[in-house]
Amino acid sequence: MQKGKILVADDEKNVVELLRLYLEKEDFAVITANDGEEALAGFTKEAPDIVLLDVMMPKLDGWQVLREIRKKSNTPIIMLTAKGETFDKVLGLELGADDYVVKPFDSKEIVARIKAVLRRTDKTNDGADTKEVSYDKLVVNMTKYELKVDGKAVDTPPKELELLFHLAGNPNRVYTRDQLLDEVWGFEYYGDSRTVDVHIKRLREKLEGVSDKWTLKTVWGVGYKFEVKE
Repeated sequence: MQKGKILVADDEKNVVELLRLYLEKEDFAVITANDGEEALAGFTKEAPDIVLLDVMMPKLDGWQVLREIRKKSNTPIIMLTAKGETFDKVLGLELGADDYVVKPFDSKEIVARIKAVLRRTDKTNDGADTKEVSYDKLVVNMTKYELKVDGKAVDTPPKELELLFHLAGNPNRVYTRDQLLDEVWGFEYYGDSRTVDVHIKRLREKLEGVSDKWTLKTVWGVGYKFEVKE
């Protein structure tokens, strides 16, 4: 039984072939591309469940491909970068990347990260256990992976939704950045606290001024909380 469809985009053909072998062994369907234009064409044609995207590619680089995909889709994207390359994690997060992996990578690590992302973004689990929190003019539904603000659906990357659901599901509880990295991103994410800050900033752009009954608040020197006013 196939576990999902993955687009692997990298100009190093040996890396693409290695990833294809790893992932097909794990029962994933794999689409490959060796430049940015080919990656965008493959994404449009095949509608993959997740994308592994190299930063340095000919024709269009990984940043350009990421921008184009984010204009039309919230499909999870993991960036690939060679050891020693300058990789701006904050830029990647601002543009909507979900994670990154440094080459050379361990096959078990990359497969574990892919599986974790797919578990978090699985929209096919239609069990009776609907995961949703709602407040004045705000609904976060993790069964559908949907954010509604003032009655309107707002396109939101999976990781932002997970962060908001975690905070709003535990109102008025203060979380440190490290706690949020651990509880929202999980063991497979080797990030730093700026990761959380970037996602909070993006959420605030969508939420600020919507209601005076709740707010996404910074607790200076500690972290963040979803504050619900009595």
